[in-house]
Amino acid sequence: MSSQTYTAQDFKSDQYVRWCPGCGDFAILNSIYKAMAELGVDPSQTAVISGIGCSSRLTYYMNTYGFHTIHGRAAAVATGVKSANPDLTVWQFTGDGDCLAIGGNHFIHAVRRNIDINIVLHNNEIYGLTKGQYSPTSKKGLITKSSPFGTIERPFRPAELTFGARGTFFARTIDVDTKGSTDVMVAAAKHKGTSVVEVLQNCVIFNDGAHKEISSKEARAEKTITLEHGKPMLFGADNEKGLMLDGFNLKVVTLGENGITEKDILVHDATTEDNTLHLKLANMTGPDMPVAMGVIRNFATSTYNDELVQQIEEVQAKSKIKTFDDLLKSLDSWEI
Repeated sequence: MSSQTYTAQDFKSDQYVRWCPGCGDFAILNSIYKAMAELGVDPSQTAVISGIGCSSRLTYYMNTYGFHTIHGRAAAVATGVKSANPDLTVWQFTGDGDCLAIGGNHFIHAVRRNIDINIVLHNNEIYGLTKGQYSPTSKKGLITKSSPFGTIERPFRPAELTFGARGTFFARTIDVDTKGSTDVMVAAAKHKGTSVVEVLQNCVIFNDGAHKEISSKEARAEKTITLEHGKPMLFGADNEKGLMLDGFNLKVVTLGENGITEKDILVHDATTEDNTLHLKLANMTGPDMPVAMGVIRNFATSTYNDELVQQIEEVQAKSKIKTFDDLLKSLDSWEI
């Protein structure tokens, strides 16, 4: 971390932002500017990697190091960047198509390795740049240019993929909640290991209103729950509702009914290694259950890049080869 104080402006490039008017990516971009300023990492110590898609244009709008890579390969490049220069703070910006279709294999293995990168997944449930085909996260039945009678495929849930790959950090936010988005991005950057932030993002052209059930401020109060480590799982306009366990399942209860008090409400533990409850929370969907927002999982363990550095140092310490001359002398040679 730098001792210098930064503002959002310090992370803005001089490039014209080319997204459709009203696109949710604008809000995500503003959130990352604010998050980076709050983190206090110098722009010269920050690298932003992206793949292909509307979200992946974000690299151009950052006054940091950046690499606009090829379709689905951002996680592989971000892994290489972090491994080669562990001191850099590395961000990957990607979409549901770029990350979970052609890039799905790279995504799960980056998560499995727990490389110390921050993956921000813009999830608008559609292919935007290629003009409106259904994506791996599109809801079943969605009518698109590539599913004119409605897609018959079951969508991926990014949280399930992350947890299935033994992910150590998962958070969710929505584009219109700039404050909430900034908070989870800061938390993601502070996490040691692969952090995955799913941002529910609106594509005004090809899938407008994909998240309309929870996008308004009033709807978010009643239909979402913002989880905070160590705090009871309460939601509602007046925090009058909460979550309890009913056997192995979660259920919504109202404080004051049937003698229920705040002491009966589950307290969120984001740091536990067991992800069973984290997965249940992440998989909640309306209308009966609130959609979980905030940091759902934040488990601390060793990272790939730290162990890689340690392994190299240990091998070097044991090796008799210390210089280039030592290397040459260690090889078989012939005089002719």
